[in-house]
Amino acid sequence: MRTILFGLLAFFPVSLMAQGWHLTGFGGVANYQGDLQDRRFTTQQAQIAIGIGVQYDINKHFAVRGMANYGRISGDDRFNKDAGLRARNLSFKSQILEGNVQFMYRILDLEEKRWTPYLVAGLGVFGFDPYTHDTLGNKFYLQPLGTEGQGLTAFPDRAMYSRVQLTIPFGGGIQLRLNDQITLGYEIGMRKTFTDYLDDVSTNYVDPAILLAGRGQLAVDLAYRGDELKDGNLNYPTGGTRGGPEFKDWYYFQGITVNFRLGGGRAGGYRGKSMGRQLDCPRNIN
Repeated sequence: MRTILFGLLAFFPVSLMAQGWHLTGFGGVANYQGDLQDRRFTTQQAQIAIGIGVQYDINKHFAVRGMANYGRISGDDRFNKDAGLRARNLSFKSQILEGNVQFMYRILDLEEKRWTPYLVAGLGVFGFDPYTHDTLGNKFYLQPLGTEGQGLTAFPDRAMYSRVQLTIPFGGGIQLRLNDQITLGYEIGMRKTFTDYLDDVSTNYVDPAILLAGRGQLAVDLAYRGDELKDGNLNYPTGGTRGGPEFKDWYYFQGITVNFRLGGGRAGGYRGKSMGRQLDCPRNIN
């Protein structure tokens, strides 16, 4: 009996805390903006994205959530509007694996309203690993090749870029309360990064002889691919502009979110109201 009593007492605060917790799921698409995709926001070349996480309601307007997201991004010069960039003929793909913590501000109270706009912002870390395929379909990861001379003594200012980076996620969306447990939403989340190498393109073309000696023929072949095109430029553009290092790359997610509230109370509500309903003293009945 004592064991049961202690167990109930231990469970009681946990059950109260559960009033503010949600399980969160996300499904949609990912995309990027950089040297191979100059549009700030577009669905062209978009790839799949999914995520899962938890959310805790601090009060009726503020919440904090942690998410783990997976997405794919890609870029290909053949879709570029600039003929000069199409002649470069570069392409890449990469997976994005991200973890973040964000604060959410709901403009309206979902305890009282069926829907609300909201804003989110926070801090995250992500991993990426750009790769491409040659004309035969063989897959090659680009970072170890140092296609812009990274890591070579001839270019001491060009270190190998890290494939794990910090990001600042921010965005917003709309949430709709379907019932007391489930909230459906649509969200657009931008990602400010501190790297220009999501696509393995940033600065200029280095001397192919130096690149050949330091990284091999494959690095030379994949650093400039205009010679693969019909009537393409066969001359390697040593010293020419390959990318724009003054602008860092971005990536972003957009899609549907689903929140499932743990414990009682309305979806989107905070634990204070639910706790208040549970802790009201019983009325005297005469």
